[in-house]
Amino acid sequence: MKPEGKAQCGGDALFEDLEFPPDDSSLFSDSSTPITRLQGDITWQRPQEICLSPVLFPDFINLGHAKQGLLGDCWFLCACTFLLKNKHLLDKVLPPNQPQWGDSRYRGSFRFHFWQQGYWTQVIIDDRLPCINSTLCFSRCHSPTAFWVPLLEKAYAKLHGSYERLWAGQVSEALVDLTGGLAEHWSLGDFGSEEEQKPEQESDMVGRRRLDLNLLYPVKHDCTLSCSTHSRTGGPTELGQYHALTVMEWLDVRKVSGSRVRLLRIRNPWGRCCWGGNWIGSGVGWSSVDPVCASDLQAKVAEGEFWLDEAEFLSQFDDVTVGYPISEEGHLKSIYTGNLLTNSHQLAGRWIKAHSAGGNRNSSSYGTNPKFWLKVCERGEVLVSLLQYRKWRNTEKYAQTPLEDSQNTKHQHYQAIALHMWKVEKKRFNLSRMLNKPPCASTHCHTYEREVVLHRQLEPGYYLLIPSTYQPGAEARFLVRVFSSSSISLSTLKSPAPSLPLTTDGEWETSYFRGSWGKGTTAGGSRNFLSHWQNPCFPFTVCDDSAVTSGVNVRVTLHQSRPDTDLHAIGFHIYKVPEGVSMQSFPRDEDPVASCVPHCYTQDVGLACSLSPGAYTIVPSTYQPDCTASFTLSLARRIHRKVVKSQETLGRAIQEVSHISVMQR
Repeated sequence: MKPEGKAQCGGDALFEDLEFPPDDSSLFSDSSTPITRLQGDITWQRPQEICLSPVLFPDFINLGHAKQGLLGDCWFLCACTFLLKNKHLLDKVLPPNQPQWGDSRYRGSFRFHFWQQGYWTQVIIDDRLPCINSTLCFSRCHSPTAFWVPLLEKAYAKLHGSYERLWAGQVSEALVDLTGGLAEHWSLGDFGSEEEQKPEQESDMVGRRRLDLNLLYPVKHDCTLSCSTHSRTGGPTELGQYHALTVMEWLDVRKVSGSRVRLLRIRNPWGRCCWGGNWIGSGVGWSSVDPVCASDLQAKVAEGEFWLDEAEFLSQFDDVTVGYPISEEGHLKSIYTGNLLTNSHQLAGRWIKAHSAGGNRNSSSYGTNPKFWLKVCERGEVLVSLLQYRKWRNTEKYAQTPLEDSQNTKHQHYQAIALHMWKVEKKRFNLSRMLNKPPCASTHCHTYEREVVLHRQLEPGYYLLIPSTYQPGAEARFLVRVFSSSSISLSTLKSPAPSLPLTTDGEWETSYFRGSWGKGTTAGGSRNFLSHWQNPCFPFTVCDDSAVTSGVNVRVTLHQSRPDTDLHAIGFHIYKVPEGVSMQSFPRDEDPVASCVPHCYTQDVGLACSLSPGAYTIVPSTYQPDCTASFTLSLARRIHRKVVKSQETLGRAIQEVSHISVMQR
């Protein structure tokens, strides 16, 4: 990497990250969290300016664990603990053999990888870290000379857009981002019959599994467990609301009486004990087990850790997050059976208002939701996950689509989502009849989670998957992932071709034009750029039809041919061409008579308008110049056709033939 700046360190030129500079823009996003009070007090220093001999990892592993600072990102630090226990996953996130301090190749930069929306994304940072009085103010390692945790935290903050955006989150999200795997929430509470009978819009918790540690025995030593408190103030001492901790291990210990007690060792990211139960220090619990066993277990406790028994655990925490193990070959391991799920597929999709955002099963438009074919070739264990993309945008390089929803204030980042699955006997079926039947599997309720997971043993055959939001018309992008112990395939169920405009308001004639935006040639960008008129132009005329007296007479739709995960912002303008003027001499400062703007990150944009008779041209564009893509433009014009007397008695509608025009370069 080419150095972009200098720092005083033996005269070497050290990398300075201009995309994530050492200033308030990297610290704060909207100044809505308590770290805002640090504004003006933070300085940025490199590890060699903080201590004499910095390293990434200490020699003693326990000193490499994360210790939380002034940033509320305990959820992220719990996931970091899982990395430290799995070197093959740590090496994926933080590639080994990078030049460190004291190495002649060191240039002040580090590379990290995070799993985002189905793919591993590289993030490069410099090693300038936020400090107060020459001390790290956010996360650190228990060893004052180890820096892998604060560097990883900085890279994750850059991925999100600022440190402040790491304030509060879900352990499950961080686990998936750091491993590319899966994580599930299991509840520790007892909902009771009344809660279970609430409709799904009133309770996100319906259908969530209750924790049974016995179910996890097949992967006891491989999976990760994190426990959290929500709103209860009577939880572990000092914790209060919304805090996540890591379950380091759990085991069954024989008591002197012959019975057994299950003990769990918990790590608090704060780096200090926060519990005073029966198994702390010389607590009364230890007197009930063999002294040698008690001494061995107490010796395992590192700084910030404590033991408690299962009864205390269930009463003091609200839920746990279970992270799926991942083998060194990269295969997911089932937390239910311990089986390796060696087959996996993923496909991206999108809910689009008035097109594919059909809402929940109570909505008449449910069948318009995106649909996927899952083919199971032989009986096996199958996991299907539905992951929605966060709704705010990161930096352009790590862009995630912003989807504004002013009515969704409580859950501003996510829609309430669910996944349903039906077994289909053959690929030709009646969709409405099938949707009236109960699904063979589902995630039961719509919940404001980034990801929901469905687990089943499936027989061979075809299955229809339908992901949905609770509210019809709610827009979001998503990813469907399938993991299986048997051979499977996943494909998108193609919706029928868009029908011609409804004829209730007259007859319509539709033409289709195919074109492309080419870098340096026909990708001129929006009207904000002088190159706008390099975009393709598609001329058409509106006839003087006295029978069409009022209302909409032209409908235009622009469709870009790009995957849902890599869309351009698109739009178009319609210009009226004065009589006798050619396009070559058309005035470039002329205002359009109709526009489909602002440019949107969707596959289709459309406009219906009323145009007077005359000559027109349509100019489709991407927002930025030099964005390459193919596209299709459909133009429907309302016409009046005189009635012709005929003896024809054909008992079906006559379908018009569409005209396809290919733009010549």
